[in-house]
Amino acid sequence: MAPTDPTGSSTPKTGLERLPAPALVLGAIVSVQFGAALARRLFDALGPSGVTLLRVGIAAAFLLLVLRPKVRMWTRSAWQAAALLGVTMAGMNLLFYQAIRTVPLGVAVTVEFLGPLVLSLVQTRRLVDLAWALLAAGGVALLGFDPGGVVPITGLVLAFLAGLCWAAYILASANLGQVVAGTEGLAVALSVAALVALPFGISGALHVIERPALLVPAAAVALLSSVIPYVLELAALRRIPTRVFGVLMSLEPAAAALAGLIVLGQALVAREVVALLVVSLASLGITLARLSDGPVLQPLE
Repeated sequence: MAPTDPTGSSTPKTGLERLPAPALVLGAIVSVQFGAALARRLFDALGPSGVTLLRVGIAAAFLLLVLRPKVRMWTRSAWQAAALLGVTMAGMNLLFYQAIRTVPLGVAVTVEFLGPLVLSLVQTRRLVDLAWALLAAGGVALLGFDPGGVVPITGLVLAFLAGLCWAAYILASANLGQVVAGTEGLAVALSVAALVALPFGISGALHVIERPALLVPAAAVALLSSVIPYVLELAALRRIPTRVFGVLMSLEPAAAALAGLIVLGQALVAREVVALLVVSLASLGITLARLSDGPVLQPLE
């Protein structure tokens, strides 16, 4: 039923409100993963850290321009919360982009999923959550068992560290949401992330001076990986139960594998597909076992 205004007339739905909420979540997932795949294609020209800097910098500039956060009214705790989120976002993306430089995108996202699963394990004492976490660990161990040495262990470790940053991102996002209303906090947090990434990515990012055309795909990465998914998720979470959101998020590794195949030509072998399915199943199991908890937030990769 459409909402009504004080006069009793129906308020017309916006474009996003006409779409089913699960479709918005799926759109956000696809946007993030295809943004990551596009980012990977820029590594040869800009380097992983250079792409990270341009992505968070462009996204921050866009959101600052659109949202115009009223930071003069912010409390000290608000600044601290935004700074903490920015640091975790920078660490997550710097590590993740370094991981996908050598590891297939679907594999990296599968390993990264261990971060939220570890967080779930820390926050609960239920044996069922431990069982699901052990299942996920088994799936990742399957990735590490590579007799041919095709998947570098270093890349898997970097993906796992990015996953730990994802867990910190979840906590920091919840903290920021409690002290800053609306979406202003994201714009400031992305600005902090850009400052943190600056010393790591400035040398690579400066290559856009010689090749200005690279700014176009870099801006596309910023929109696909940050702006678009955040808008879609925000619209979806207004109309969808958090448990459904969490279930849909279990499709993240599969979406990453699809994006890696279409954009990068990365076909996963049978062992990697099995590991992906096992970790996704573990994520789904923990989500269904914690129906009363909040959603596992999508990382802005």
